[in-house]
Amino acid sequence: MAQAKMNNKVKVHYSGTLSDGTVFDSSLEREPLEFTIGKGMVIPGFENGIIGMNEGESRKVSITSDDAYGPFRDDLVGVIDKSRMPGDIDLEIGMVLQMRSPEGSTTNVTITDISEENVTIDLNHPLAGKDLVFEIKLVEVLQA
Repeated sequence: MAQAKMNNKVKVHYSGTLSDGTVFDSSLEREPLEFTIGKGMVIPGFENGIIGMNEGESRKVSITSDDAYGPFRDDLVGVIDKSRMPGDIDLEIGMVLQMRSPEGSTTNVTITDISEENVTIDLNHPLAGKDLVFEIKLVEVLQA
């Protein structure tokens, strides 16, 4: 039976929850997640939790925010004039939009507040600052 090691390509099923038990993602209703350990394709704590697992083994992995999506950063929350928002969109709190930086790159932002004149946007990842728990099953080691 193969054991997961650094640089292996693996397939896993997982269910991710917040510390209060709220499920935020799961692969159980779709194909297993396939990635190469050590290539930065998934968050560090998830990768590290798989190393040493044997095919068919399941494991519960607790990941602090530092090894997941990092701490919540107040400097990534800003207020912009509502007139700068596209006029053809009905803005709603919780809505995720793509915005272009002055350098030309795009990033997702979440609307967290709307007033008559302003819109508050949050550039943090939705899971920033949150500790995560994953139930992981190593389905297959594809490449050693």
